[in-house]
Amino acid sequence: MKDFSSSQSIQQAAPLSVQSLRALVRTMRPRQWIKNVFVFAAIAFSEGRLWYTEPSQLLRVIGAFIAFCMAASAIYLLNDLVDIEKDRAHPKKRHRPLAAGLLSPTLAAVAAALLMIIVFPLAIWLDHDLDFAIVLAVYVIVQGFLYSFWLKNIVIFDILIIAAGFILRAIAGAAVIDIVITPWLIVCMGLLALFLGIGKRRHELKLLEDGAGNHRRILEEYSIPLLDQMQAIVTASIVMAYSMTAFSAPVAPQEPFPMLMITIPFVVYAIFRYLYLIHQRDGGGAPEDLVLQDRPLALSIVLWGITVLGILIIFPS
Repeated sequence: MKDFSSSQSIQQAAPLSVQSLRALVRTMRPRQWIKNVFVFAAIAFSEGRLWYTEPSQLLRVIGAFIAFCMAASAIYLLNDLVDIEKDRAHPKKRHRPLAAGLLSPTLAAVAAALLMIIVFPLAIWLDHDLDFAIVLAVYVIVQGFLYSFWLKNIVIFDILIIAAGFILRAIAGAAVIDIVITPWLIVCMGLLALFLGIGKRRHELKLLEDGAGNHRRILEEYSIPLLDQMQAIVTASIVMAYSMTAFSAPVAPQEPFPMLMITIPFVVYAIFRYLYLIHQRDGGGAPEDLVLQDRPLALSIVLWGITVLGILIIFPS
């Protein structure tokens, strides 16, 4: 019986089979590509030419979004290769294709290498000055190598590095079209990423309980009360940082008042709704799932986006 199961797993993980290709796509986590929309933040909140007057700018940022999706997928493949054994001890992650034996580690490694080989020529083509390619390279080095092999095992740094990834996305969106990114936008992106990272750690700690250390040793360094205190500080900071971003955004009119102030209630509601889902519904393990599945949260984000675009188009500064 054991031999039959082993042979079945090997057959399922066979390279280039339909099932293994499906498993490869799952491991690339296309649902998490939603995180890469942060590359669009710079064209909405930073000083420079407006995207609707020069559509080529928007096309280049879309290219940057695609490049980050490719790089992120390569990093997800690398992370899952490194964490195969740890994921098998996790009640949910054990169903990931590599941990479940549905995907060949060789195929995963080849796919990650191919994505990296393709993504940097694309980055250079999008921005011949290499600014975007440099930011993307820093993202890959920090998230793909330093985090995967070292920093994710250092308390607090494991969360800060997640935040750094979101900041780099925002900077990359500005670099690819050569505009100046506002400092408040960088602060805002970093705080939002910390908020999501702390929520994810809290969810893991609560889900795994006493076995948290068996899955990831760094979880032993945290407690739910500690994470709740950190989250309370970051929540207040996000509201303040976004408010300052809205007040000072150079692309929005400032008379008779800073028009982007209108969007603050949407942000406050979305933050509070996310906290509700974390504390009352035990969510937070996969932020992208909450955004896609919770209608009030998704609606608040959509209304925020529509309001921002409406202000920028109807009331240009």
